[in-house]
Amino acid sequence: MTTTTPDTRTMSSAGWAALFVVYIVWGSTYLGIGIVIETFPPLLSGAIRFFAAAVLLAIVLMIRSGPGVLRVSPRGLGSATLVGLLLLAGGNGMVSVAEQHISTGMAALLVSSVPLWLVVFRRLSGDRPPLATVAGVVTGFTGVALLSLLSDGGAGSAVGITVILLAALSWSVGSFLSSRLPMPGNSFVASVYEMAAGGLALLVLSATKGESFDLSQISMRSWLALAYLITFGSLIAFTSYVWLLGNAPISLVGTYAYVNPAVAVGLGALVLSEPVTWPTLLGGAVIIAGVGLVVSTERRTKIPVAVTPEPVAVK
Repeated sequence: MTTTTPDTRTMSSAGWAALFVVYIVWGSTYLGIGIVIETFPPLLSGAIRFFAAAVLLAIVLMIRSGPGVLRVSPRGLGSATLVGLLLLAGGNGMVSVAEQHISTGMAALLVSSVPLWLVVFRRLSGDRPPLATVAGVVTGFTGVALLSLLSDGGAGSAVGITVILLAALSWSVGSFLSSRLPMPGNSFVASVYEMAAGGLALLVLSATKGESFDLSQISMRSWLALAYLITFGSLIAFTSYVWLLGNAPISLVGTYAYVNPAVAVGLGALVLSEPVTWPTLLGGAVIIAGVGLVVSTERRTKIPVAVTPEPVAVK
């Protein structure tokens, strides 16, 4: 989705509440994923999460507007399916895989490079971002390089970093295409088909990979985290975000891109006792500075800002 509305809207108390949800809930999804995959196969847990969220959202939409609300054109269905594969299977699915090897905080920091990739894709499509935006992209990717190269987690960490960077790239491609493809007019309906497509793809990948599933081995802690991801991560936070797009300054909404990583790092250290090392602080600070420069520049120039429907919770 894109918006070209001038950044003149003011924030109501409801807007601040919705923004708080996006800040905290989306930032916490990295922790949620980390807890789920303690005893859940990563790809299968993602499949369950998105299928369940798609069904719940579809039921709510049909209750409010009737079954006809889910009708979409073949082109709209195809576009939503492609975007769902890129965002949720390629993006979110790979986050779950990566968090088997790296901390939830590092995953969040590397995924925060998504706005930087979006600027790169805009440039490749013929747009000419302002010089300050380009400087922000260079700064941000410098932070990504620092965080990746200074990590001392060994081969496992290298695998995790590679996978999470691929996840960020997949999420970025999906976000970029979602604003240029003939998507369903209703964003919530589009989300139903995106989540259904992502869930199906993750189910196929899980079976292909041979993930085993034994109910007796799944902890209550992981079940509760999965329920949290379904209800809060994939439904409540997404609904808040879509509402914000139409009711709040896009420059302010975009700040989630550098607030979420800080929340994720803090929660990972607090709940999972993940170490906060100096490479994490240095690389993370540089990434967030770059993203902040991009967001602030976009606000001043009033150009269209590409936004994504859900962090890699990707998240």
